This record gives sequence, structure tokens and C-alpha cells, in this order.
Amino acid sequence: MGTQLFLRTTRSVSLTLAGQHLLEHCRQWLNWLDAMPDELQQINAGVERQVNIVINNLLYQPQTTADLLTWLHQQFPFTRFQISRQVYMGVWDSLLYDDFQLAIGVTGSESLSNNISLLPLGDISWQFVVAQSHPLASHPAPVLSDDMLRRYPAINIEDTSRTLTRRVAWLLSGQKEIKVPDLSTKLACHLSGLGVGFLPERLCRPYVESGALVARSVVNPRQPSPLSIAWKNAGSGKVVSEIADVFKQKSALVSGFIRMVDRPAEY
Repeated sequence: MGTQLFLRTTRSVSLTLAGQHLLEHCRQWLNWLDAMPDELQQINAGVERQVNIVINNLLYQPQTTADLLTWLHQQFPFTRFQISRQVYMGVWDSLLYDDFQLAIGVTGSESLSNNISLLPLGDISWQFVVAQSHPLASHPAPVLSDDMLRRYPAINIEDTSRTLTRRVAWLLSGQKEIKVPDLSTKLACHLSGLGVGFLPERLCRPYVESGALVARSVVNPRQPSPLSIAWKNAGSGKVVSEIADVFKQKSALVSGFIRMVDRPAEY
């Protein structure tokens, strides 16, 4: 080998740093060889070695994500998983242009590509809300006009798309915009009275019921947003198929992902 692996003295033999490195890799090789039959069997059964999943920020739930990953790891122990959270068109962008096989919560109910299958989840309804202390909360007008709204900053989550055209959820001409990274921050900004805008009806409902937020009617309400599961047809195997199936079956395993959906799709 041309590299010293042992240090010999009159009383002992020890490994050099190179020898320790070789020993560690030999142990890894033995473990790899021991697991190889099962791993090869999984690959032969059509199970992907790597599955990357992108989740819409509107649907992302840490515990539900952890539960799904735990179940997937138990079912497919040799598959590596990666999770990404994106906003708006960033979900489609990751599926179309990055190495992601499945997306939870693409916008729309029609595919942007013939190579991608779609499963509608349902619609998210939106509610215009302001903090209890906000001037618009007690405005006497029964329906707020655009001129009334544009005086206050719109709180928006920034679209994370890098290739597709970015979209803005709601912003009036001449209105100041404050961009935040996620739904939790947007909710906090509404609660603090920093600005105005629309929140998912299911998210803001308990805050409206408690009085922390006030729902107001506006002249131009935001239309419901249809969301879907989408996955690539090419290169997808058993793991992607299993994930699609648990959504088709409306399994409790993934119920946390659709807690914002108040008009679920029927299959």
C-alpha cells in the first residue's frame, strides 16, 4: 500500500492515523455489505433510493412532517429523504426545475406539465382580518373600500420561485408592502396591528372568535385557492406512489397537512 499503518514498539503495536482511517472505513464497508441484500431487494422492488419532497408553506406542519417521515423511514429504511418548504409558485418551481419528485400543495387544480400527475386537495378560503386595536376594526363602513385599505401596509409572504414568475397574493396599487418569510410571521404581524391582509379562514378563526382579530368585509374579497398534490411521472417509484395513496385515502397520517383546507376535494 506504500503507507505506514502501524507503529511498532518492543512492547506494543498501535495504528497510525492512516491505519485508524482505514479501520473505520473497513467497519463501514462491512456494515454496508451486511445491509446490501435488503437494500438491493428494495431497489429491485421499485423503491427509490432518494425522494425529495417540497411542501407549501400554507400546509406545512412540523409534527405532521415528522410523522410522515417516521412512517416512510419504517416502510423504506434504505431510502434517503429531503424536505423543503416553499411559498406560492416556489412549490411548482421546485418540482419543475429542481430535483424534487413530489409536492404537497402546488397551486391550482391543473398540471403545468404533461409529465406531472395531480391530485386535488381542495380549496383554502381567505378572510380579511385586522387586529382588534387597528383603526379598520371599528370603521363604521359595512364594506371596506380599496381606498380605505391602501392606507395601511399589506403583510405578504414572499414568493420563493426562482424560475417561474413570482406572484403577489394581495396588494393594491400604491399600497405599502411588508414581506415576511412564513405564515407564522404574517399571523404575528396581523395580531400586532402592523398591517392588513388576508389569512386562511381556518387559521384566523380562533383569533376572530377570541376577539384578537376582527374580520371585515371588503369590496374585493380574495377568491379561494385550490391546492393539489403533484408528482413526477418519470423516475417516481413505490415511495412516491405510497405518499400519493395516503392522501387519496385521506389518512390521519397526513390530516395535519390539510387542516387549512375547508373545502376538501372529493374522490
